[in-house]
Amino acid sequence: MSASTTDAHEPATEKGAPGPAPVPVSFARASLPVLLLIVLIVWGMIITPQVLDQESWPLEFIFLSAALGTMLLLFAWRIPFSRIQESMLDRTRTALPAIFMLMVIGVLIGTWTASGTIPMLVHYGMQIIDPAWLYLVSFLLTSLFSVLTGTSWGSAGTIGVVLINVGLASDAHLGLLAAAIISGAYFGDKMSPLSDTTNMAAMGAGVPLYSHVRSMMNTTFPAYLISCVIYVVLAFTMPTRDGDVAGLIRPTVDALGGAFSMNPLVLLPVLVIAVGAVLRKPPLPTMLISSAVAALCALIFQGFSLTSTIEAAINGVTGDMLSIELTDERALAVVERGGLYSMAGAVLITLTVFMYIGALDVIDAMGVVVRKVLGRITSRPGTIIASLLSSGVVNGFTSNQYATAFIIGSAFGPRYDRLGIPRKVLSRSIEDYGTSIEPMLPWTTTGIYMVATLGVAYSAYVPFMFLQMLGFVIAPLLAITGIGCFYHETAKSPREQEDGAGS
Repeated sequence: MSASTTDAHEPATEKGAPGPAPVPVSFARASLPVLLLIVLIVWGMIITPQVLDQESWPLEFIFLSAALGTMLLLFAWRIPFSRIQESMLDRTRTALPAIFMLMVIGVLIGTWTASGTIPMLVHYGMQIIDPAWLYLVSFLLTSLFSVLTGTSWGSAGTIGVVLINVGLASDAHLGLLAAAIISGAYFGDKMSPLSDTTNMAAMGAGVPLYSHVRSMMNTTFPAYLISCVIYVVLAFTMPTRDGDVAGLIRPTVDALGGAFSMNPLVLLPVLVIAVGAVLRKPPLPTMLISSAVAALCALIFQGFSLTSTIEAAINGVTGDMLSIELTDERALAVVERGGLYSMAGAVLITLTVFMYIGALDVIDAMGVVVRKVLGRITSRPGTIIASLLSSGVVNGFTSNQYATAFIIGSAFGPRYDRLGIPRKVLSRSIEDYGTSIEPMLPWTTTGIYMVATLGVAYSAYVPFMFLQMLGFVIAPLLAITGIGCFYHETAKSPREQEDGAGS
């Protein structure tokens, strides 16, 4: 086998993870399994649905196929399966904490719904809608809902639909309104510790969850505040008229109010999460405690039986668990969600991705390809900008943030380590361009979902997505100036880096 003298210098495993040194190979050989994944994605996720008019291939199948193809290549190069399996196990071991988090998020959302926490937030949130400030209120409400529930799609599909109807009744600019709804929903999707994509980005880069979230504040919060100012200005320059807001929201508000007790104590689960975040407590036990408090609220305030509460935690809440029948579709969309098994897809995708990446690690394929392609980029700013652009390209290419987080994290992680750039800058870069670009592309699953759910054309809302556009400018500016890039922390221990993440 031919070998490059530089190929074996950077370990393929996550920072600090044990594992044998990769087998040195040439760039040509290292690029074969990467090209295999690209071919599978292009055929299965682009050509099959767009050209052949068939169902897109499941991401799990694509990565299983890529893992099998990579293993066959490694066998051809006389690398034993025991070595491949060892690498896969090393990779998967680093992912277990985040996999546990995904599972607990499902439990938490199920118990938060059963407790009345999520229904109460929607119940009162809908009642503060004012047509005069519709764009700003839509941005703030969907932000709050998605931060507290961790779902951008759920936020747009419930309260977002209500806001669109308010916009129709008040002659609002629907493109601007849809952009405010989607942008707010994606702010929460990025910043919520309950979001699966937030956890995936942290996992892919190998950083603690709260460290990742605090790192994103440097790029996302300035964009968020500027966007709020823009929406305030637009309230005066593009005014709406008063509509029958009460009549539009009343069925959903009444349905939730009738099905759940709106006792303020059902907000205790949210308080547990907030206190844990402020005190920087480990997120996994914090979420489990919050779930336990929510389960007690379901038993005490909502009249759930112990059996129904357990069922809500494992399989999610269903309408037949409630004391009255819910006939309002938007209220049902708020209620019927969550549960441990709701995260089964995310966990399975994670495991199949790590099978593939673990096989790549045997020859450090990602490292070899990145060093060859980006060999001329040796500066910190250049590397951060390259990871930003790569995240946007990969997510636009795959239409999946899970794949983006692992591919970019694996490719750029060792390079960040070598240049002394904290990996929480990498994790936020994955979200700043990767997560943010999803609703801005019409062929992604998110773009298709938002158009279908809100009933507003893609071309009508994209020009007003100020949060995303501002983020696309702020993130590279910070990379160039070094502001918020935490270079001073590279000599600290992991715990010290975690403690300094908010600086």
